[in-house]
Amino acid sequence: MNDILIREAEIADIPHIMHHRTRMYWDMGNHDEEAHRRMLLSTEAFLRDAMPRGAYRAWIAEADGRVIGGAGVTIVAWAGSPDDPAPRRGWIQNVYTEPEFRRRGLAQRLVDRVVEWCRKDGFVSVSLHASDFGRPLYEKIGFRQTNEMRLRLR
Repeated sequence: MNDILIREAEIADIPHIMHHRTRMYWDMGNHDEEAHRRMLLSTEAFLRDAMPRGAYRAWIAEADGRVIGGAGVTIVAWAGSPDDPAPRRGWIQNVYTEPEFRRRGLAQRLVDRVVEWCRKDGFVSVSLHASDFGRPLYEKIGFRQTNEMRLRLR
């Protein structure tokens, strides 16, 4: 995996990030093409707004000029808590590796890069939502379950 370049994403990488997001959900079993189409519309609008403002940071993995994976972090305003009084939170998103490059440590390298950036930028913690496939990797890195709950409104 040493011949793989991991670089910070740019606006021009939005199509790659959108591809990763689609494939990630597809691999988790969501095959509703209309839902994906709607998601991509909102994802593109979000990225075009958030990336220039620094509210979404991402890293892209390349091999021989081909994008083979990526990961990002969304930074949102937050009221803070006793554990972390900072007025922001980071959520790692869009962790994806093309199938033929899986099981080689690339996802861990990408997540490590995001975590390293968050640590240097002063975050106390960072969160993510783990698929069943990704959970062992995130636990290996040190992520632990929290008390988050969700109520589906629609």
